[in-house]
Amino acid sequence: MKLSVVIPSFNEERTIAEVLDLVRSVELSTPLGIDMEREIIVVDDGSTDSTRQILRGYASLPDVCVIEHERNRGKGAAVRTGFAAVTGDIVIIQDADAEYDPQEFPRLLEPIVRGRADVVYGSRLSGGRPQRVYMFWHLLGNRFLTLLTNVLFNSTLTDMETGYKVFRREVVDSFRLRSNDFRIEPEMTAQVLRNPRLRVYEMPIAYYGRTYDEGKKITWRDGVGALTTLLRCRFLS
Repeated sequence: MKLSVVIPSFNEERTIAEVLDLVRSVELSTPLGIDMEREIIVVDDGSTDSTRQILRGYASLPDVCVIEHERNRGKGAAVRTGFAAVTGDIVIIQDADAEYDPQEFPRLLEPIVRGRADVVYGSRLSGGRPQRVYMFWHLLGNRFLTLLTNVLFNSTLTDMETGYKVFRREVVDSFRLRSNDFRIEPEMTAQVLRNPRLRVYEMPIAYYGRTYDEGKKITWRDGVGALTTLLRCRFLS
């Protein structure tokens, strides 16, 4: 089996090397004793700091593919570019900001490797793993959007906006995504939940959230965009 790790990146000079080193070093041992290959697809989304130069230092490594957007197009555009390049059996999205720990990979992969799941979400809100104490209004907004998702699509997710989403390759190939920004998260979730044949699981994960001073990019405006995207995907798509 082969794992494709898609890393959208924009102006992450402080963390991108750390994240890549962690992704490359994590042991991909599976519960069934299956050895997994890995490919790492990093999409630099028009960075204006030294991120691009750092990535070019990794581009010659055999397990790393670096794709460059000439201008900043948004996380959704970077994810779509990465999805178009994957060749693995399982695909996981890894943010470049070090909020999510690649040591979680084996636990997230397990339900798919065992043949029990088609999609796995890493939940920051289901408990049992380390969580940084972070901004109340972000937590409230996340819970509201997750509740709305569950009402609209008759589901029981605890963390719709999580950055750790894992898919069987066939699921990625079935997506018809068009969002260029953070609206890619609810768009992917809506397309997953609208397919009753997909088996969706959640696994608790650690979350090392950062503040705006530390480089966090998502704002309340993205929450509004997520809300309208959920409604569009439920009633218009």
